[in-house]
Amino acid sequence: MSLTDLQVRKAAPREKDYKLADSGGLYLYVTRTGFKSWRLKYRFADKEKRLVFGPYPEVSLSKARAERDRARALLREHRDPALEDRKRKMAAHAAAGATFERVATQWHDDQRARWSPVQAKKVIQAFKRDVFPAIGALPLIDIDGPTVLAMLRKVEARGAIDSAKRIRQHVSAVFCYGMAESLVDIDPAATIGRALKPIGKKGKQPALRTIEDARQLLADMEQSTSSPLTKIASRLLALTAVRPGVVRAAKWVEFEGIGWDEPTSPAIDAVWRIPPDRMKLELQDKEEDALEHLVPLPPQVVELLRALRPLTGRIDFLFPSIRSTRMPMSENAIGYMYFRNGYSGRHVPHGWRATFSTIMNERAITLKRPDDRAIIDAMLAHRPKGLSASEMAYNRALYMPRRRELAIEWAELLIQGLLPVEQLVAGQVRL
Repeated sequence: MSLTDLQVRKAAPREKDYKLADSGGLYLYVTRTGFKSWRLKYRFADKEKRLVFGPYPEVSLSKARAERDRARALLREHRDPALEDRKRKMAAHAAAGATFERVATQWHDDQRARWSPVQAKKVIQAFKRDVFPAIGALPLIDIDGPTVLAMLRKVEARGAIDSAKRIRQHVSAVFCYGMAESLVDIDPAATIGRALKPIGKKGKQPALRTIEDARQLLADMEQSTSSPLTKIASRLLALTAVRPGVVRAAKWVEFEGIGWDEPTSPAIDAVWRIPPDRMKLELQDKEEDALEHLVPLPPQVVELLRALRPLTGRIDFLFPSIRSTRMPMSENAIGYMYFRNGYSGRHVPHGWRATFSTIMNERAITLKRPDDRAIIDAMLAHRPKGLSASEMAYNRALYMPRRRELAIEWAELLIQGLLPVEQLVAGQVRL
């Protein structure tokens, strides 16, 4: 017969320790001194075992029964409740001692192999400056979303909006690391991204201004530990000077005049036909009419595409997302590569357009080719003021032979000393 609260409360000490049975193996153990505790007797692997739930009245009759039911559920799954209880206590103890600073330092050490020395230094500096003073001493399990947001608000308050967003990403990565180590159950930083201040409209994007610096950037990226697809996307972006969003979402159907089945055949008329709807997405002024944009492709781009084709040619996108081949590469992939490898504040993906324009316009002046300036604008899909859409479309078509010559000239200037495409694609698995 099961115990009642009254029986448990009135259980008095006797000359010897004794037990009051409840049900399902649960019993109240009463010592000669009057101390009462809940215990469970059970069998596991043909052995009789005992599990202590805790003292009465701290552990009530109803709570003891709930613990009994939990233990019996584990037995039905062929798991030892005593072992599971010990594992749970060990995990709780570990989590209580797992401060954010300790776990973040472990995470940072594990990431060093995939970062450049510059990136590793910047991440730990940001943690020491902004994160550790605020939440470093707190156990991961005690940190919630409002605590993380309050810390990031201080970063925003000094005008470092970009830094706040990057720090949130790193903090989130630390919590994901903690989840994998069974130190915490949730990532409180994952849900507060939308609460941060938006990045204001930017002025001129940082960009390199000499062909020597441009070559060095590509060489640095292509010798880094970044993924081959990101390196290839970076080279394609530099060679074509289109907007970064156009490259990351490029589709194979947009490329014409390349004999994919004849890798040694010339492709003198190869073009990249970017449809108006994709150009529209990249316009700064969304009210502006978007036109189809034709990009004449020099041999260096054709060679790059032919090397990439066996890797991603079976899917729509040249550069698919690492999460799903039905989605394009992350919009930040190339930018993060530049940032991680020492070009923060010096050059961004969009900066290739300014680099191309600066270098090629300087050559137009030096080599006394004044007509090239309008053609360079056409290659960048810029519309001069006062020019109608129909006139612009006509001019682009009219300039195509010279645009192709300038595209080849730019590619020959930029590609000097870079890795052969075969080495660039090495290590990328077929998708």
